[in-house]
Amino acid sequence: MLKAFLLACVAFIGKLDLATGTNQIQRPIILGPIVGLIMGNLSMGVTIGATLELAFLGSYSVGAFIPPDVIVGGVLGTAFAIQTGKGPAVAFTMAFPIALLALIFDNVIFALVRPMLGKMADKYAAKGNAKAVNTVHMIAGFIMCAMLAIIVFVGYLLGGSQIKMFVNAIPKPIINGLTIATGLLPGIGFAMLAQMIMNKKILPFFFLGFLLSAYFKVPVIGIALLGLILVTVLVRFMNNEKTVKTETKGEDDNEF
Repeated sequence: MLKAFLLACVAFIGKLDLATGTNQIQRPIILGPIVGLIMGNLSMGVTIGATLELAFLGSYSVGAFIPPDVIVGGVLGTAFAIQTGKGPAVAFTMAFPIALLALIFDNVIFALVRPMLGKMADKYAAKGNAKAVNTVHMIAGFIMCAMLAIIVFVGYLLGGSQIKMFVNAIPKPIINGLTIATGLLPGIGFAMLAQMIMNKKILPFFFLGFLLSAYFKVPVIGIALLGLILVTVLVRFMNNEKTVKTETKGEDDNEF
């Protein structure tokens, strides 16, 4: 019961990060070690957290896209993996389905609860009651944090023994296969991230960085600094081009 409560607090704080300037404490690489400390195996928590971070690397909300709930999936996935003693080999196998299940509850909040609170905020805003608008905003955030905490609390209480029985029933060859597949998780994370940011304008720079790393052995810091230089040059070039166009347009207007 105590572990379930502490894990729920971790999920609550992780979601609360969105109200504190998004310090990225909700990521598995941060929450994993905390969960490991609660479960009595800090080193395993660090390992699983890093593994899940690579897997969920591209799990960010872009536009209307809502990614799987990395907080619930990361916390419960790490806790169950440590509890069963299987470690990173099955952590992602547990974390991703749990994250997808939690996403359903997220969608319910966004589709039903948030619009109702939004209408309340609009009414208070029309009356000029800024304090009430702020209160509604805080309530909306608290509801989301509390919902995730409840999911983690109930999920750990109900799923611990069942998950342990399920994992122990998995044949050893499958466990070995999952262990090998864990090495592919970084590729999955980078692929998800690349899918969101790739476009015709960025693609040449992506391959430039790949070629510099693969064939010229340029370290990541060197590639990052080169990218910073290219961005600075391109921004100055675009600003100069806009200035020239503005001056040309002004000269044309003076002719009339």
